[in-house]
Amino acid sequence: MAFDSTQQALRAEMLLEYADIENDMCPTPKEITAGCALSLEFPEDALVTVKEIIRDERVEIRGIFSKKENRYVMIEL
Repeated sequence: MAFDSTQQALRAEMLLEYADIENDMCPTPKEITAGCALSLEFPEDALVTVKEIIRDERVEIRGIFSKKENRYVMIEL
């Protein structure tokens, strides 16, 4: 998940941790254009819950991406 601001990235990290969703803060891959250098990785099986949290808490994201065949594809905006 990529963000346009560090504040939103840190907020999302806190919300996912509160929901007991494993996540890792990492540098945003250069292939993903975003306004923030931080992204969050989380397990694919948590996608539905993550989307609910992001929507319900109104976290501003650049998008949710998946790595397929060595490139990143947006799966959710």
